[in-house]
Amino acid sequence: MDFRQLRYFVALYEEGHVGRAAERLCLSQPALSQQIRQLEQNLDVALFQRSGKRLLPTLAAHTLYNHALPLLDGLERAREALRSFKGRSPRSLAIGVLQTVNASLVPQLLERLRESQPHLVVQIYELSGLDVERRLLSGSLDIGIGFLPPRQPGLHSLELYQDELQLVIPEEHPLREFKKVSLAQAAEQQMLLLGEEFRVRQIWQEQLALLGRRAQVQAELNHMSGILDSLPNTTLATVLPGRARQLHANQGLLWKPISEPRIPLQVGLVFRDAQRQQATLDLLRTLLEGLTATSFMPQATSRSPEPFEPL
Repeated sequence: MDFRQLRYFVALYEEGHVGRAAERLCLSQPALSQQIRQLEQNLDVALFQRSGKRLLPTLAAHTLYNHALPLLDGLERAREALRSFKGRSPRSLAIGVLQTVNASLVPQLLERLRESQPHLVVQIYELSGLDVERRLLSGSLDIGIGFLPPRQPGLHSLELYQDELQLVIPEEHPLREFKKVSLAQAAEQQMLLLGEEFRVRQIWQEQLALLGRRAQVQAELNHMSGILDSLPNTTLATVLPGRARQLHANQGLLWKPISEPRIPLQVGLVFRDAQRQQATLDLLRTLLEGLTATSFMPQATSRSPEPFEPL
């Protein structure tokens, strides 16, 4: 086992899909699969089980992942410290982003960072909310972009914009004619949801718990794009931030505001040390201001007590 194989393993563990992990690593799928098989042979344990197109980590994989992260983080810090001895110390910025936020912010943010800071090496990691906060605390991330407030003590936040959770359904769904859907109505729908480690799923379950209800989960996927690609071929619904509609507006899906009550979302920067990171925070807030102020406006919802009527 070496650090390269550990890095490959972590990517496959986090992506849950050989193709996406190989793309993230700039590696061919056969080469990645071979390295993982060699790692399993060296460790004499099975790390993944295949379920359809998904790879499910075994208990051994969970254990290895928890040990691998600090090892890889320590290696990167050692490399960064040694670069100064070679006369080069490139500036870098590691940002962890939720996938439900990534699609709407990251592409334009990267372009603006490239234009304003051409010598800055930017590393973007698409992670769950838990992993973003854990890596911020360990020091392997500089900044997180996610839902507020952060859950872990010792982290601080700065709001960028507000969003709201919406019900997403296929065009032939029974609720297709409704302008908006009450939370009670949405709670009755059979769902295709992100896994429980995702903050959107947690927020949805928390809201249902206030009604004394549980999510009607029929299927799970660990990637938002997979859910939106699959949904038109089902009779299921899902819940996602309304902002995600910008990149997925032409896939035979209908986005319905949830009301009575609305489910507001706060999205912002998450960080450890405001004083030390002030310059970075100011830069990101400035670059993101135009994107968050003009590229998305949540749909207004009525607070009328009258019953919900079809169009």
